[in-house]
Parts: sequence; C-alpha cells; structure tokens
Amino acid sequence: MLLRFTLAAMVTIALGACASLAPGGLPPGTSIAQARASFLGPTGEYPLPGGGTRLEFARGAHGKQTYMLDFDAAGSLVSSEQVLTEQNFAMIVPGLPAKEVRMRLGRPAEVFNVPWQRLQVWNYRYYPGDCVWYQISISEGGQVTESNYGSDPICDSAGSRE
Repeated sequence: MLLRFTLAAMVTIALGACASLAPGGLPPGTSIAQARASFLGPTGEYPLPGGGTRLEFARGAHGKQTYMLDFDAAGSLVSSEQVLTEQNFAMIVPGLPAKEVRMRLGRPAEVFNVPWQRLQVWNYRYYPGDCVWYQISISEGGQVTESNYGSDPICDSAGSRE
C-alpha cells in the first residue's frame, strides 16, 4: 500500500514538473533573464509597445506549439500564451504586415516559395489540427495576401505507404 501511494505521489510530482517546464508554465513576475536562460533559449524576440519584450518559444512535435511570453519594460513576465490556435489564425487578414504575423504566431513550421506568383507561403501546424495546417501567403512587399487551412503533406506521405 505504501509503495502504491509513493508511486502515485511521484507520478503527480513528475507531471507537475513537466507542466512547469513548458514556457507557458513560468509564473508571472519571472525575470526575462530567467526565461531567456530556460527551455534551450527563445526562438524569437520582438519589441512590444511601452518598452516591453515578447519572447517566442517554438516547441512541440512538428512545430505544433509556440508560446509567446510578454514582459513589461522592467523585464517581468506579464503573460504567456500558446498562440497556434484557430482563434489567433482568424486574426490574420489580407494586408497585415509579415512582421506582425511573426509577432503574433512566431516562426512557421515550414516555408515554401511560389515564384510565378511572387509569394512565400508560411505553414503553421497546430493542435488538434491533425492532417491540417494553416497557410499564409506573403507577398514580395511583405504583406499577407490570403490565408486559409490546407492539407498537411506530412499526412499524404504517410497515406501513400498503404
């Protein structure tokens, strides 16, 4: 009985530790220096209005998670969010500067060029988007021309083995 209780307690502690190891698990007030030193470092950094800073932490299998941590001008964590969501994708509209897309969603999982249209397509995988990814077309001028959901080719290659 004691062994079972001890094992259950260890599993609970381990699960709690894993949750706190995700960039979104840092408590408010954490210093920006601590966050930069954690989780193998940020994958992007963006200035916020008022002197704050946003740190990007792209994580997860196939790039399906991107956490944005916002720090005030004093360098204290104010908020954190996993940004690869359908709600955030809905905010991506034609005319939005590519720089703003990167600040909102972080780096794409994959990028490909469409030379004849003079576009670059940024692809974002997300949960629970199995076999679906969000695609954003960026013009040569650096603005969103269109965005939509598409079939993730990673699923096509798995299905072609059947």
